[in-house]
Amino acid sequence: MSEDTVSRSVTDMDESIAVPRSNGELQFDAPWQARAFGLAVALNEEGAYPWADFSGQLSEIIALGERSGEPEAYYEQWLRTIETLAMEKGLISESELVAKMTTVAAEDDHSHDDDHHHP
Repeated sequence: MSEDTVSRSVTDMDESIAVPRSNGELQFDAPWQARAFGLAVALNEEGAYPWADFSGQLSEIIALGERSGEPEAYYEQWLRTIETLAMEKGLISESELVAKMTTVAAEDDHSHDDDHHHP
């Protein structure tokens, strides 16, 4: 995702919560990280929440992790922020989120080395 498609409020977040960069470009170490970033931006652009709500919640989650001594990886904190806001804004219930996470985890645990096709 290029910065041209992302609003300034997203890319110019406070340094303590800023998106990692390499040579000035947004940095993602895995495809899921770019998807998490894109989901957060898309939900903002669709009006699900103001960006200030996202960055404020992300800041709280980062601070909580630092206080606990067990901080999560940066984009895991993005996911937790999306989950929290999605439930707060009524986009998904906790039970729906848990069910979806269970389904995704089961799909991720399935070995794709098998010689078969999925329905």
